[in-house]
Amino acid sequence: MRIMVMDGQGGGVGRSLIEEIRLSYPAAELVAVGTNAAATSNMMKGGTALGATGENAVVYNSRNADVIVGPMGIVMANAMLGEITPKMAEAVASSDARILLIPMNRCSAQVMGVESRKLGDYIKEAVEKIAGTDGSL
Repeated sequence: MRIMVMDGQGGGVGRSLIEEIRLSYPAAELVAVGTNAAATSNMMKGGTALGATGENAVVYNSRNADVIVGPMGIVMANAMLGEITPKMAEAVASSDARILLIPMNRCSAQVMGVESRKLGDYIKEAVEKIAGTDGSL
């Protein structure tokens, strides 16, 4: 199973996701995809050897992932202080992969019905939801 973890800014959410996914699914192929080099580098420190940066990396890896995980801004054009280009948001949102989004109150959008919880709780929930995506895990 190929899991794409996407993040921007400093990549802290993505790194936390990679660390948790690596523990729960050691056989999964993890790909860190950052909107900038700092985010990609930080995510890779979480335990993956595969990383790519920028718009084309998002477009390419969105087509080849079984699961995409990241903050909810990855499907919103101009989110993360403008780091998410419209093309990036479209590539993620249009992917055939299962998309698991972490709600963040730093985005200008709020999802109604989502309770306010600690980031770590959302990360654990996302990692749990990866199971069942593919019979191999």
